[in-house]
Amino acid sequence: MRRMNQILGLFFSKDVRKQNPNDFAKPGRDLENNQASLFEKLHSSDSAKHERQRIFGPLAALTFNLVVAVGIIFLNKWVLENVGFQFPVCLTVIHYAVSWALMASLKFFSILPASPSSELAPLSLFTFGFVNSLSTGLANVSLKYNSVGFYQMAKIAITPLIVLAEFIWYKKRIAFSKVVALTVVSVGVAVATVTDLQFIFLGACVAMAWIIPSAVNKILWSNVQQQQKWTALALMWKTTPITLVFLVFMIPLDPPGLLAFHWSFGSISAILMSAFLGFLLQWSSALTLGATSAISSVVLGQFKTCVILLGNYYLFGSNPGTTSIFGAFIAIGGMSFYTYLNIRAMKR
Repeated sequence: MRRMNQILGLFFSKDVRKQNPNDFAKPGRDLENNQASLFEKLHSSDSAKHERQRIFGPLAALTFNLVVAVGIIFLNKWVLENVGFQFPVCLTVIHYAVSWALMASLKFFSILPASPSSELAPLSLFTFGFVNSLSTGLANVSLKYNSVGFYQMAKIAITPLIVLAEFIWYKKRIAFSKVVALTVVSVGVAVATVTDLQFIFLGACVAMAWIIPSAVNKILWSNVQQQQKWTALALMWKTTPITLVFLVFMIPLDPPGLLAFHWSFGSISAILMSAFLGFLLQWSSALTLGATSAISSVVLGQFKTCVILLGNYYLFGSNPGTTSIFGAFIAIGGMSFYTYLNIRAMKR
């Protein structure tokens, strides 16, 4: 009897050991650990993908805007000088009319992105159109009545104006290292363009009238896209008709002779090509403002100046002088430092 109890005790003790809750919980813990490891891998993959998008998205927008802007500068110069269409405001009106027609085609084929649920108020759309027309129209008029050097000097004043306006409106502060980089950029551009500096009173008045709406326009486009989640094309679709109306009223700023211009197949083709690049420029500028900031957009504009100056020197043999070339390299150095600071901030 005692022997039987010992055998039964050993049997039941083995069953109890086999049915230890810890032994049953171990496979569950292994499954949870595997799930947690898989989740961490997926999460880290998504984070890396999101980080790449945050870095390469702005770089792609900046590159797109740079290529289009350089191309349209040379094409507009060809239209104004070789084609003889010396009416900058009317050329801007044609640009916006073609842009609106292209966006209407995208809308017809349901390709145009839809507007977000937070619609802009009519007063906001009116402000957008008014400021955009002043910024674009007065920029071309300023370029007509000023030398390239004075035009670039006026553009330098946009940078501190944007910093001041964003601080007043949005309490946005800028790091001291970025202030140093922007100062180097401004000094470099000033040195690069000082050899072509000519003061004309009318041109100076137009430039001063253009600086404020240009800064406000960049801040508005950047803020609405980033804060209210508007896409570039959707915002362009809403604001282009209003901008077009205001630009039509600015046509009298052009010199006389528009009705006497000789239209031909060659001139029409050149103007339409310029208008198509104008649409790409407007789109790429909006993408840049939505992906970066108003200040980064201004820095990109100054980088275009340096690229054109150095490109004319190395590719076409023009000699702007040692001082201008030295200033261009100083500005590019400051821009490189500013870009490095922005990329480092994105990674953080």
